[in-house]
Amino acid sequence: MSQSLMAKEALQAPEQIRRQLYENQNTVKDIVARVKMFAPKMVYLIGRGSSDHAGVYAKYLIETELGIPVCAAAPSVSTLFGKTLQLEHALVICISQSGKSPDILHQVKQAKQTGALCLALVNDESSPLAKLVDQVLPLKAGPEKAVAATKSFLCTLSAIASLVAQWADSKELTFGLQSLPAQLEEVVSQAPKLGFNDLKQVKHCVVLGRGFGYAIGRELALKLKEVCGIHAEAFSSAEFLHGPITLVANKLTLLNIEIEDETFEHHKKQIDEVVRRGGQVLTLNINKQNQSAENIYKRFIPLAIMLRFYLDIEGIAQQMGLNPDEPVGLNKVTQTL
Repeated sequence: MSQSLMAKEALQAPEQIRRQLYENQNTVKDIVARVKMFAPKMVYLIGRGSSDHAGVYAKYLIETELGIPVCAAAPSVSTLFGKTLQLEHALVICISQSGKSPDILHQVKQAKQTGALCLALVNDESSPLAKLVDQVLPLKAGPEKAVAATKSFLCTLSAIASLVAQWADSKELTFGLQSLPAQLEEVVSQAPKLGFNDLKQVKHCVVLGRGFGYAIGRELALKLKEVCGIHAEAFSSAEFLHGPITLVANKLTLLNIEIEDETFEHHKKQIDEVVRRGGQVLTLNINKQNQSAENIYKRFIPLAIMLRFYLDIEGIAQQMGLNPDEPVGLNKVTQTL
């Protein structure tokens, strides 16, 4: 099999994150100084697709580290319903690879008009979005040509973590970021967690995580749809018990995102209940036999799981006879209203 753009770009993620953390040090300090002076009462996240999924990680990290409430935008409220939200005490974080989508730009313009402090996490530093906001935190992911986002998603998570680490003055996050690129490089050399035989007969599946596991679950489900043509939906494992668990009776395949953090024991009980009811569970976690992976900070385990997953499903897609670089009906930049 020839190596796809998707695989090549996913493999670049550790080095791009290393570059990002080094080059953005002063930028992050400047942004946090302005944010602290503004003293936001809430954080309002704007994004579509993978950027929206990265926002779920941001929500969990900001709320657990800073205690500031975070909510996600519904762009059509402003673009189609014509309503302007009152965001004068909000830090608006807009996440975008291209910085070009009309609905994203429209909402940022409205947010600025109501007095919000607007920050863009964007890969294209010359984009309309970068020129519109008050502050820019560059993703530094480098050019990403594959339709399926990989390194830009991981670089978004690391950028969010660097912002929160500085804002919360978190020694754990700061120290964890220092070793993250090297730990991700070791993930690349690990054995796959998913193989062709695991998914070759799967048409529908559910992705289950809790907390930071759920934060990446939506992105993981999206990639199963985009790259492998598998219908996948993500749930918090707690929410799954409130009704959807009845689907397990249909011999449903479930992907279990296993993260050893504060949610681990509760999530495990929920997964055990799924197994008890006959669910076919595939577990995604880090390789604990690897010393570096053993020491990865718990908040960055999601990045390690995602990187390994990207590489695994790229190979599976090719074995299925699919081209991971050309998902049917998709373009790299999607413009919506």
